Amino acid sequence: MIDAPILGTSGLLIGSVRGLVDDARQVVRRLHDRSVAWVGLGVAPEELEGLDRYFVRSGAEPVVPLTLIERSEVKGLTRFGEVRIPNPTFVESLAWCRSAGVPVAALDPSEDRTAEIFTESIGYVELVRRTVRERSLSRRPPAPSSADEYALEWEARVTAGAGSRRYHEARDLHLVETLRRTAPSGRSVAVVVDRERFERIRDLLRSDRASGAYA
Repeated sequence: MIDAPILGTSGLLIGSVRGLVDDARQVVRRLHDRSVAWVGLGVAPEELEGLDRYFVRSGAEPVVPLTLIERSEVKGLTRFGEVRIPNPTFVESLAWCRSAGVPVAALDPSEDRTAEIFTESIGYVELVRRTVRERSLSRRPPAPSSADEYALEWEARVTAGAGSRRYHEARDLHLVETLRRTAPSGRSVAVVVDRERFERIRDLLRSDRASGAYA
């Protein structure tokens, strides 16, 4: 887990390794210790609703099907600790918000808009190259010395193309603009994202590319 203050505010940006249970526990402790009054999660509204309905409010969790690339990512990550699906950081953060009465918001584009951004950003040739890179990763996942490095290397190897970078940039910019529109000013807020997005979003929050209270 990694975190940094959102400059000029009382906010905190948190990045956690997707799937790693230990990171999820650290994030919840950080939310509690800072007495956070509002939380934004780096997920789509539909995903937030699904996590709430099926994993926070439900008494029985459904089976989560995984693609080949997702199974490979999970398998490689298990060397660093317990791994759960779906991302326990978002599930546990949402559960903490519900129990503490803290408002929580989804900051990513809707699933339909995300699909549009992907199509607008990534052409056929790069899509083929991404597929080849994903298959290569499934056979030879990264073998770094820490979960943090694992998450960063995994992302870098899949999204090496210019179109992929445009896709992630557009998605991250949407998150920052949504944060600036919706986060309450003058209160302690936290934004929780996947580890590989942390630096990009931190840099956007420090830039003038989006307007709002959290500039």
